[in-house]
Amino acid sequence: MSIELAFGLVALFASAAIGIPVALAIITGVVVYLGVGGQDLAIAGETMVQRLFDGFLLLAVPLFIVSANIMNAGTISDRLLAFCVAMVGRFRGGLGHVNVVASLIFSGMSGSAVADAAGIGKIIIDMMVKSKRYTRGYAAAITAATATIGPIIPPSIPMVLYALVSNTSIGDLFLAGIVPGLVMGGVLMLMNTWMSHRRDFGKEEPVPLRALPKITARATPALLMPVILLTCIYSGVTTPTEAAAIAALYALVVAAGLYRTIRIKTLYHVFVDSARSAASVGLVIGASMILTYVVIQENIPNAISVFLDGADISPLAFLLAVNLFVLVLGCILDATVIILVIVPLFIPTCKLLGIDLVHFGVLVVVNSMIGLITPPYGILLFVINAVTGIPLKEIIREIWAFLGILMAALMLMILLPDMVLWVPRLFGYQG
Repeated sequence: MSIELAFGLVALFASAAIGIPVALAIITGVVVYLGVGGQDLAIAGETMVQRLFDGFLLLAVPLFIVSANIMNAGTISDRLLAFCVAMVGRFRGGLGHVNVVASLIFSGMSGSAVADAAGIGKIIIDMMVKSKRYTRGYAAAITAATATIGPIIPPSIPMVLYALVSNTSIGDLFLAGIVPGLVMGGVLMLMNTWMSHRRDFGKEEPVPLRALPKITARATPALLMPVILLTCIYSGVTTPTEAAAIAALYALVVAAGLYRTIRIKTLYHVFVDSARSAASVGLVIGASMILTYVVIQENIPNAISVFLDGADISPLAFLLAVNLFVLVLGCILDATVIILVIVPLFIPTCKLLGIDLVHFGVLVVVNSMIGLITPPYGILLFVINAVTGIPLKEIIREIWAFLGILMAALMLMILLPDMVLWVPRLFGYQG
């Protein structure tokens, strides 16, 4: 390790330790690295601006954020919930199943775990608690667990970022996330069923069959959004970024034109909130791009590849080790930071070991999401605590069962890469 890198790492970790946001801590570390090495400090700003302007793909991120916020601001969430209640509410533990199915559907619009938890998740928690069939902790825990599906089912902001650092196809990544997302939803519903029988959770009042067509029709425009998105990308009509713009426009047309539930004043707040969120993500992206300059300067990816090649590690052992590492990091770092800063270090080794980069990307995103609900620092636990006021100790007490079943699903994805790559291969992916 060079002296300048050592000083840079000390500055980075010291900045993070005193509470400076991760993006600014990274920039501080890079500036110290450049200063100690006698390099021009302007390299930091030049690298960040140049990479951001070259990243047309990155425009998809704020566009997905806008579409998610529009969905939350209108009554689209309410219509989707009514549809989910009609479909699965009649079974034992019905609102728990509604929670899972709503996340599966809403994830096709937001691409963000935090958006799911803070938006539709809060509504379902209130419904579960008011029914008096579920404890506050259980309602919050299953909501946190189901919110992890958000960035797995397309669209997915973390997958857009992974495509940026790995040079893989966003379309292939989106398609690869479909089966894992459904598997995660399936195992969570199985766990909810088991818990419901064990704790004798009641059933919801069945929705009459004659009401199903009307409820489905009211939700259909929102349900079509992920279908339109994937069709645009895989038909070759649009690029992923253009498809994200179409998704945002479609959300606006549905909320303002069709449902007439969003006003100019509300739209102003939606755009302001979206700009703040996009700026926050953009700062992390810019900081990671400067850090990439340092990583290349120090030849770190090649050093890791040489070390692992000398250790004669198998692809499966490498995947297990990286996934364990990412799981631990996911407890304390945002998925954006993990994907932009940590994951690029392992991509050369993946290529060396013959690991499919689309498969690896899905595993990284799933693992990062599981980290969001891992106590004691899982970010989603704090988000739900903040929006509902439910004490953290109650949420943590109930989260372990859902955490265990999601890790079992992740292990299946590691051991069975064909499960992840099956849908992309149907559309011509050669990996």
